[in-house]
Amino acid sequence: MSTNLTKREIVLEIYEKTGFPQKQIQDTVQMTLDIVMDALAAGRNVELRNFGVLEVQVRKARVGRNPNKPETEVVIPERAVVKFKSGKILKQKIKALSLEKLKSNPPPAASAD
Repeated sequence: MSTNLTKREIVLEIYEKTGFPQKQIQDTVQMTLDIVMDALAAGRNVELRNFGVLEVQVRKARVGRNPNKPETEVVIPERAVVKFKSGKILKQKIKALSLEKLKSNPPPAASAD
């Protein structure tokens, strides 16, 4: 099992707990994610009680530098981004995490998918 939770693992866990057909679970999970994506793409925030809130925010334009050519300034335009703010129960669960375990097993770098 990888350190990242995948959509497939979510489907399998729901299947093991409910026995519902995997295709039905897969379709339901995908529909849920599509609804969340569509809401965010329309500029709406998504509130999932006790889990967290996905908020669409505007990141201001700024000047950045290419690390390979630090003498060259690059204007990074204003853009919309999604920020996540964890909810009460998620905060409590994260607080209970073993920091030593996390330090000894850091998550892999995010992929460019």
